[in-house]
Amino acid sequence: MSARQPILQVKNVRVHFPVPKSRDWPWEPMPMLKAVDGVSFDLYAGETLGIVGESGCGKSTLARALIGLVKTQSGEILWQNQNLVGCDDKTFRAVRKDIQMIFQDPLASLNPRMTIGDIIAEPLRNYYPNMPRDEIRQQVRQMMDRVGLLPNVINRYPHEFSGGQCQRVGIARALILKPKLVICDEPVSALDVSIQAQVVNLLKELQEAMGLSLVFIAHDLSVVKHISDRVLVMYLGNEAELATEDELYSNPRHPYTRALLSAVPLPDPDKEKGKQIELLEGDLPSPISPPSGCVFRTRCPIALASCAESKPDTVILNDSQHRVACLRADFTPC
Repeated sequence: MSARQPILQVKNVRVHFPVPKSRDWPWEPMPMLKAVDGVSFDLYAGETLGIVGESGCGKSTLARALIGLVKTQSGEILWQNQNLVGCDDKTFRAVRKDIQMIFQDPLASLNPRMTIGDIIAEPLRNYYPNMPRDEIRQQVRQMMDRVGLLPNVINRYPHEFSGGQCQRVGIARALILKPKLVICDEPVSALDVSIQAQVVNLLKELQEAMGLSLVFIAHDLSVVKHISDRVLVMYLGNEAELATEDELYSNPRHPYTRALLSAVPLPDPDKEKGKQIELLEGDLPSPISPPSGCVFRTRCPIALASCAESKPDTVILNDSQHRVACLRADFTPC
């Protein structure tokens, strides 16, 4: 894979938000919330990159930075070698057609005053204002069929549908422009387990049929394992570990990754009863004042005194497909 040219390159991206609050002196700097604090990865054509981590680790903020919904303070986001950070609106609008997003809340992401036909057609009307209405309607019906929606519901409103059906509408809207990259921001977290499986399988089918690249964000590591080629683990806005799906789940090297994987329930009751769960002590630190050095050290069971001195460099293990940001990446638990 390394011999191919990535379609998306994210280099040391940082997204910080000012936090207004009372200050003792007016010249004191305003505190900054470090939502994303130096994340890098590449994405290849047809690949799915899973992004996991607990709530507050910066997954959704990173997704919104990729699509331009939040401002990036520093770093580079290269789409087919074109830097999107700081580019003008006209340039970004042309690129935006190829990068679409599926949101977490299926119903809240749809306009309740528009029919689903109009919702799906809106991107076409936006980018192709001269397209005939009959052609728009034909493309909308075709896309509805691809995502499993009956054509006779085209004039209904979002509140008439279940959560899974609303998410299919959101998927149809994201794919109607035939993008190259779709960012999925926890698209199944609000759905029942059986519906989750249907939506994930639908995304995999559409990816293969349309040649899509996916960035798939989720809390459920079982779902991420099912759909991802590689997985990025984030903690408090930082990259903890990046590896192929097989390598990460069979040989996790960061203590945070091991803790996350130990909490995943196993389908075999005997194995579930006998497995050892690595519990994390304490709460997630504040991203306004993160710990010095390694941000995970305050909850890490194998932290050293040196972990507080400086942010750990990314260590490449075995090959370029496995990266770990940890001073003790060679540690093997008993």
